[in-house]
Amino acid sequence: MAHWSKFWQIFRRRPHWLTWSGTVGQPATDIAPVLTPLAATGLVVVMVLAAITHARRKEPGAIAFNAVLLILAALVAWGRFGPYSF
Repeated sequence: MAHWSKFWQIFRRRPHWLTWSGTVGQPATDIAPVLTPLAATGLVVVMVLAAITHARRKEPGAIAFNAVLLILAALVAWGRFGPYSF
């Protein structure tokens, strides 16, 4: 899949910006910070599914990267749902 259409290139970047706006942007700007743990939980689900996809493709480096992002998102979700909630 070396060649991606322009639509696909834009489409696959959108979740990254949505994730950033949900986990970093909202608490930083104090706009609906209650959505931060929900965004982090959604990112955990996406990272689990991404790791499964990379495992099927036999891409161990990508699985490790997904695991790091999963751990970070899980820490944000735990902190915002638990002891450091708003």
